[in-house]
Parts: sequence; C-alpha cells; structure tokens
Amino acid sequence: MKRMSVSGAMLLAATVAQAQGRVRFANRVPGLLDAPVIVKYGETLYPAHSMFVAQLYASPVGGTLAAIGAPIPFRDAPEAGYWPDEIRTIPGVAPGGTAQVKVVSWVYGLGATYEYAVSQNLARVGESDVFMVTTGGGSVPPAPMLGLTSFTVVVPFVPEPSPAALGLFGALTLLVWRR
Repeated sequence: MKRMSVSGAMLLAATVAQAQGRVRFANRVPGLLDAPVIVKYGETLYPAHSMFVAQLYASPVGGTLAAIGAPIPFRDAPEAGYWPDEIRTIPGVAPGGTAQVKVVSWVYGLGATYEYAVSQNLARVGESDVFMVTTGGGSVPPAPMLGLTSFTVVVPFVPEPSPAALGLFGALTLLVWRR
C-alpha cells in the first residue's frame, strides 16, 4: 500500500511539473469579453467573415511571441467578427503564470501563415495590441483573454473605372487610332 501511495504521489508531481498554462482563445465570452474583428474596405466597415482567419501568438513575458496552434477561420453571419472558441496551451508558461499574447488576422487566400501574408505587401492583415493574460491550467479552467480589444483588418479599396470613363477612353483610343 505504501508503495502505491509513493508511486501515486510521484505521478501526480510529474503531471503537475509538466502542466502548461492554458487560455481560452476566443474573442467573445458572454459577460466578460466582446472584441469583434472589423474589416475596413475603403470607408465601409463590416465584421470579419470566413475569408479571414485568426491566429494566437503568445510567449512567457519577455519572450518572443510565436504562433500557438493553427489559424481559425471566422464565422459567417450572424456571428461574423468572431471565431470559434478553442483552448490553447502556451509552452513555457505554468498554470497561473502570466503570458504575453496578441491575435493576428489576415485573408487566408494570401497564405497559410501571417508572416507570409504580411510579406505579400497587399495589406489585408491586422493585429491586436500585445496584452498580458494570467493562464489557467491544471485544476484551474483556461483563462479568457480579457485584455483583447477589437482591431481592424484593412483591405485596400481599388476603385474601378466607371462605364463613362471607359467609354471616353475607348472613344479617345479610336480617334487616335483613326489618325
């Protein structure tokens, strides 16, 4: 019996030693957090939808932020602006420890990673401010990301020529070509 108690205590200690901090990767937690991601197209604002993805970046305080898990697509209407709730584990941060985090978003068609999307120099990317989160984990539920605030993904507006302008251009081309 004593041997089982010692073995159990050692197993519990090993499990606790391996525990990592966990956060609730969500931008809406009823009653606690409501931070939709907004897309700005020209002067029009609308909530991000399934063409866009969100990615969590995190690290221990003072460390280098790194992508945690896979990007998640946003929901479409009526829940546009929000992504599905997931639990993410932050390596190097103990349960109850503090992590620095940020959320990035981009048009997924630009590439599978935020860094690649940024390298395309086409805008269509956005990111939150860096904020601190006290993690959950072990016997404590994953912590919501209470420091997250709404941010904007800017999609450049490229005006299209009007039919009148195209007609004028065509007429001028014909006049020049005729001469």
